[in-house]
Parts: sequence; C-alpha cells; structure tokens
Amino acid sequence: MRCSRCQHENPASQKFCGECGTRLASGCPACGAANPPGQKFCGECGAPLDRGHAAPKFASPEAYTPKYLAERILTSRSALEGERKQVTVLFADIKGSLELIESSDPEQADLLLDSVLSAMMDAVHRYEGTVNKVLGDGIMALFGAPLAHEDHAVRACYAALAMQDALRRVAERARARFGVEPQIRIGLNSGEVVVRAIGNDLSLHYDAIGPTAHLASRMEQLAVPGTIRLTQSTLHLAEGFVRVNPLGPVPVKGLEHPIEIYELQGATPTRSRFQVAVARGLTRFVGRDTEIAALGGALDRAAQGHGQVFAVAGDPGVGKSRLVYEFTRSHRTAGMLVLESRSVSYGKATIYLPVVDLLK
Repeated sequence: MRCSRCQHENPASQKFCGECGTRLASGCPACGAANPPGQKFCGECGAPLDRGHAAPKFASPEAYTPKYLAERILTSRSALEGERKQVTVLFADIKGSLELIESSDPEQADLLLDSVLSAMMDAVHRYEGTVNKVLGDGIMALFGAPLAHEDHAVRACYAALAMQDALRRVAERARARFGVEPQIRIGLNSGEVVVRAIGNDLSLHYDAIGPTAHLASRMEQLAVPGTIRLTQSTLHLAEGFVRVNPLGPVPVKGLEHPIEIYELQGATPTRSRFQVAVARGLTRFVGRDTEIAALGGALDRAAQGHGQVFAVAGDPGVGKSRLVYEFTRSHRTAGMLVLESRSVSYGKATIYLPVVDLLK
C-alpha cells in the first residue's frame, strides 16, 4: 500500500507507514476516496475495495502501456520529472457498472469490464496519451504528459470520440452475449500539472496546478452516459478541429463562479492548423514568384510525361503550406486531379498512414 504522504510502498497488512509513520488508508478504485485499513467496501460510494480480483493486465501501467510508448517514457524520464506541463486530463467510467455487475455472472462481469477498459485504453494509446490510473470501472489519462504534445487537447478529443465509437461496438456484442449494454461517460479539461516522479513500472505521480484534474473529473460526473463533456479551456485549444454543443454555465463545487461547458459531438474534416486558418479566411497571397515559377516548370514537365517530385523545405511558419495551397488551387492546375494526404503527429504508430489516407 502506497503512503499518501511520502509515497513509500508498504505491505498491505500494515496500518501505518514504515517510512514516515502516517496512518495508511486505502483508496477506492471507483471514486478515489480514502478508507481505513481492513475495510471491504468504500464508505463513500459502496464499491468493493478488494483489488485481488483485478485482471493482471490492469495491475500497473507497465502491464497495459504499449512497448513503444513505455520505451519513450523511460528513456526521457530524467528530463520529464519535475517539469511543469500543459496537459489535457481525461476521465472516463462505465455508468451504472455496479448494476451491470450485480445482474451478471461474476466471470461474465469481469469479461465485460475488461473489454470496456481495453477499449478505453486502446483509444488513449492510439493518440499517444498515458493512462495514469485505472479506477476500478474507469480510467484517468493524460495527454501532453509525460510525453509532450502541442496538440494534446485535440488528441484527447479524438481519443474520447474513438472511445465512444469503440464502446458502441462493445455494447452490440455485450447485448447479444450478456443482455446488457454498457455505456461510458467522459470528461475533459486542460491546464497545468507538474510531473513529480515516474516509477519503473511507469506509474506517474504528479501535482495538479489549480483545478485541472478536479474539473476533468467533474466534467465526467456531469456527462450523460454515452456523451463527452469538456471545458472552455479544452475547446480553446481544439477549436476548429471538433464540433461542440454549448451547454451554458454550470456551478462547480470548489469554484467561485460557474464555468462554461460543452458537449463534444464530433470531429471536423480539418487535420492541421493551416486548414483551420483556411476555414476562417486567409489574407492576400503576395510574393513567392520564384517558387511559383519553379513549381510551374515541374508541372509542365509532368504534363509532358516526365514524372516529377518536388520538395518544399523551410523553417516553421515561413509559408510552405500556403505556397502549396495557392499553387494547387491556381489556374495552372485547372482540369487536373489533385490528390492530397497529410502526416499527423499521432499517426506515427500506424505504418504508411499518409499512403493509406491517399488511397482512401
């Protein structure tokens, strides 16, 4: 049992920490509330505290984190510890999990919970997020820590949408096999955290700055089963990439004023910041005559049957995307079929993703 004060690992039978003497309390896997040693059920929510039945693959982050992500985290661990990071926190849980378990055979219930948790984790790992905690019937995940991503809010939104999509397929199988339809609710919030330590088993200990994690958990609790709720701070970072429905201001315990919340409804076709800028409207394109002429010459040679490959290189922000955009939509390409494909940062784990996207 880990001491809440000094983080020292103690035998489960101990009542006090062997390192600092603090009285040990067991955290509820469902709600996180502290409970006295020896208690079998949570005094806050009634969930069972015995974790002996938990599947081994969910016992520690090392067991369920993909190898390629684990290697990146451990390789850069020394640089990550103690660093302040902007992240998006995701909470997801199965609504009514106790009712599902009570109405099912124990083995069937374990199988059902495992399939739901696996679907949740697969969605997080697909977008290179980190599952920080498995909370009995749900998970807590971080995007942007310990692996830094400038588009952490977009990744978290995409992961949440992928979770709900995967759960619809899980629910179809569960309905046919067990006669139940599990649903999950998801909450998102963006803010600052400080990573304090990363264990050898990839366990991540962090200090939340302000209400970052609390607000994400609150969004989850406010969400209707089958939906995703997010704060304005997350929407600000993902705007243009997602579609939302504003739900108005909602009072949150611990905060002085109500906050604006939104329901995440889907993703837009946009996949880059430049595409967002195009949708909002671009300023007049000037200059680049030399580059346009070079591209035009390559196009003329291609039209004569001599295949061409052209690379546009330059520092970030100098206008590479704008140059290609203007050229491919100019009079020079009139009547031609223009195919476009893009690499996305969260697609590194998918082999030949730009080619697959192009063929689609």
